Amino acid sequence: MGPPLLLACLLAPLCARGAGPAQPGAAAPQAWRQHEAPRRVKRAWVIPPISVSENHKRIPHLLVQIKSDKQQPGGVIYSIKGPGVDEEPLGIFSIDKFSGKVFLNAMLDREENDRYRLRAFALDLGGATLEDPTDLEIIVVDQNDNRPLFGRDVFTGSVVEGAEPGTCVMTVEATDADDPDTDNAALRYSILEQGAAGMFSINATTGEICTARPGLDRETMGVYNLTVQAADMSGDGLTTTAMAVIYLEDINDNAPEFTKEEFSMEVEEQAAGVDVGRVFVHDKDLAGSPSWLAKFTVLEGDPEGAFAIRTDPHTNDGVLSVVKPLDHEVRDRFELTVSVQNERPLEPSAPASPRALATVRVRVRDVNEAPVFRENPRRISVLEGTPPGTPITTYTASDPDTRQIQTLTYALLYDPADWLRLDPHAGTVRTKRELLHPSAFLQGGWYIALVLARDDAEPPLSATGTLSIEILEVNDHAPQLQPPAGVLCGRPGRGGTLLLGATDDDRPPHGAPFHFQLSPQHPQLARNWSLARFNVTHAVLAVLAELPEGLYSLPLLLRDSGTPPREQQQLLNVSVCHCGRDGACLDGALAAATAGAGITLGALTIILGSTILLLVLAGLGAARVRGRRRALRKGLLQRSRDDMRDNILNYDEQGGGEEDQDAYDINQLRHPELFSPRAKPPQRRDAPLSSGTPLAPRKLPSSPSDIEDFINEGLEAADSDPSVPPYDTALIYDYEGSGSVASPLSSIVSSLTDEDQDYDYLSEWGPRFRRLADLYGH
Repeated sequence: MGPPLLLACLLAPLCARGAGPAQPGAAAPQAWRQHEAPRRVKRAWVIPPISVSENHKRIPHLLVQIKSDKQQPGGVIYSIKGPGVDEEPLGIFSIDKFSGKVFLNAMLDREENDRYRLRAFALDLGGATLEDPTDLEIIVVDQNDNRPLFGRDVFTGSVVEGAEPGTCVMTVEATDADDPDTDNAALRYSILEQGAAGMFSINATTGEICTARPGLDRETMGVYNLTVQAADMSGDGLTTTAMAVIYLEDINDNAPEFTKEEFSMEVEEQAAGVDVGRVFVHDKDLAGSPSWLAKFTVLEGDPEGAFAIRTDPHTNDGVLSVVKPLDHEVRDRFELTVSVQNERPLEPSAPASPRALATVRVRVRDVNEAPVFRENPRRISVLEGTPPGTPITTYTASDPDTRQIQTLTYALLYDPADWLRLDPHAGTVRTKRELLHPSAFLQGGWYIALVLARDDAEPPLSATGTLSIEILEVNDHAPQLQPPAGVLCGRPGRGGTLLLGATDDDRPPHGAPFHFQLSPQHPQLARNWSLARFNVTHAVLAVLAELPEGLYSLPLLLRDSGTPPREQQQLLNVSVCHCGRDGACLDGALAAATAGAGITLGALTIILGSTILLLVLAGLGAARVRGRRRALRKGLLQRSRDDMRDNILNYDEQGGGEEDQDAYDINQLRHPELFSPRAKPPQRRDAPLSSGTPLAPRKLPSSPSDIEDFINEGLEAADSDPSVPPYDTALIYDYEGSGSVASPLSSIVSSLTDEDQDYDYLSEWGPRFRRLADLYGH
């Protein structure tokens, strides 16, 4: 406090007008607030700001004495309020309530509070306010008690090698907690240590570090460690230090170089896709960077392109490999010229240098190689039916190891038909037996065998050759007439033709077209018969003159188209029948006598047309009757408890009416054990006494439980019976017999309605028709 201010405070009146005795405690401020009223403040009561230095150590320290001129000394009570008194931080300031002296009780720190604003009060002894409250401002004066602080202990930056002087790298920064408006916080930066080169400088005010001179070389020094300092008081006060680490970024200013001029390697012959060896290089640039990665090229010594070289990205070595098999017998040594350069081109500032070259010598090591069949597969042709012991080929292999003395042996590895014999030393293949068509071992006329060739090296190696033998067809079969018999009308121009065919067991081209000819040894045949070609496999036989009915045997000469052709004379049995107007045979007995003979086209057409017409008419009639009786029959059948499966009758032998008991008994289905094949078949009771034993009697099937097989076997027996007409001729039905009390069955369906029909007579036919009488009689 200055002397004038202190004097004014000391001369201030001590008492206020009308003041009573002072009362201690809180009543005084409260009384002051109750009697407070606007009034003019005296100049002596106005206290200017008081300055005090931080870190003041003489405590307590008198800051100021306040006085009021309202009362005499001893009649005024003084007090202060505010931060440092009754507010945090507490206990820093205090006042003598009688003398008005304000004291500092603790050291101050400007960095925590740079000023304090208090309120001063003056009361009389009765607690009445003598003066209006006045402000007391205490300013803390700064001292240089804080060092500068860097933001971090280590600053890092980078710059490319070879950078020009003045290239800025980084900025280091520090702060000072002292008053920034004083020199206590005025910082200055400097580099204390950076090595002998002095490649960097720092801006003293901003802390920016830049390159100071040229010649930064990463390969010489890749990292610079600088010790930087910050000092306050414009560089003359407190100081602190930090580290600045500067890395040099690599550029491609160094070409790769081989570690030596010659490299030697060795590889086995016939090896492909294997690594032979490595060539080593050295590059001063940063390992792993594009400026360091090498690229290799084979310049000379490999005209066939048998070698390739690649870069190992981890070691930067050149890896030489074989991409095509090498043959020791052809070439056993290679001398390669290999170059190396970087993937990235050199910087223009880099010193010029020639491309690095190295010589790589590769020796091809001889190894045992497997034999080789130069012709694989071997295809040959052999005539069908070649006799045993016939040499067909010599199939040998060669050994690539021409510089080694080795012997090859041969064996049959696959001979499915055991048809061949192989000489184990000469490789000659002979037939062991005949191989004829057709054979399951031929695939499209080819026979496939495998031959194994093995050398005698250690270890031995082998190779497999395929022998494909084409079996050439030989014309060793003459054509065969098919069929050897036929039927035709004996009148020229009216169905008097017969279509003949032929077959040949030989394959093309030794088969069709066939040539049909009447035997030249019987020239008289040409007067009644003629043969004309129909197609490559068929001919048409025709009559030239009307011939009587009967059986004729015509000698024919058939010839194929093989080389040389094969021919054969064969007999054709021709049955000449009586001709109708349409050219069809009228005599059914003649047709039956020549079973198996050919049928003319006209007769076959008539038979098929008649059969179809009969089937259509029968189907229409059955459908009409079935539609009327379906409802009645359905209800009756559902109420019936008997087994409605009736016996299956053998209608192909119509015998004596009700006396015909040779039917398929339904008991054979219910009790098949009673009808085993060992049981004697039942005798027919309806056969005439004068009839003989049939040529082809029918037998019960071995498994009577199968109705379908029973019917099919009966049909086959009827078709193959030579004593009856063929299936496509008119059937002759036997006499049914006498003694039947039933009317003709045709009378059942003779009427279209059932209302006027009397079915009571059905009950008189016996037990078999009693159910039928029940169905239709009620």
